[in-house]
Amino acid sequence: MSNRAVLEVIALNAEDAVAAQAGGADRLELVTDMAADGLTPPRETFAAIRAAVDIPLRVMLRAADGFAAGDVDALVASARALRAEGAEEFVLGFLNPDGTPDLVTVERLAAELEGCRWTFHRAIDRAADRDQLRKELAGLPGLDTYLTAGAAEGVDAGLPVLLAEAARRGEPGYEAQILVGGGLRLDHLPALRAAGVDAFHIGGAARPNGWSFPVSAAAVEDWREALS
Repeated sequence: MSNRAVLEVIALNAEDAVAAQAGGADRLELVTDMAADGLTPPRETFAAIRAAVDIPLRVMLRAADGFAAGDVDALVASARALRAEGAEEFVLGFLNPDGTPDLVTVERLAAELEGCRWTFHRAIDRAADRDQLRKELAGLPGLDTYLTAGAAEGVDAGLPVLLAEAARRGEPGYEAQILVGGGLRLDHLPALRAAGVDAFHIGGAARPNGWSFPVSAAAVEDWREALS
């Protein structure tokens, strides 16, 4: 395994995707509606991005703001349609009202994805017990990544948790890659890299002018260089 860190960038459309790839992104997370923290993009958007770039794409499966699954049948239908369009990697994560993982929904979607690789996203940062969540999800087919800031408030607050979890990599429940994102800044990188974290996720940091503007290839390049 190379020590090149993975840089994942949020893309809302083909313009974002092309800029992110040009800046050195290794993978894209495809979402729509960042006002709701990212929902499942339309099938047409996936197709346009897939045609525009040749790096891996992870597609969000999320129907509503918050961490409840909502209409699970609609999520399953979205997963099926996206797979038919060629999607091979996904992002998902749901909690019950008490902060435990919604295993019924997660297992149903994992079964629908049939071994496609997927990320359990920042719902882990709202879990009642992170360690318990990881152990309950361990062994689910396709789960290879946790997107986490270590805390609901973001990386500033969650850094100690991230460093502690990185030290447990390989233990039961800790086999999946830690993908750090959520208020991540360049000055967080040295401590995370020293701890062995090798995957990073940026959204707003790739858009210096805000979410109403496209991804900046130059901003992505700054991150790529900082990780090299």
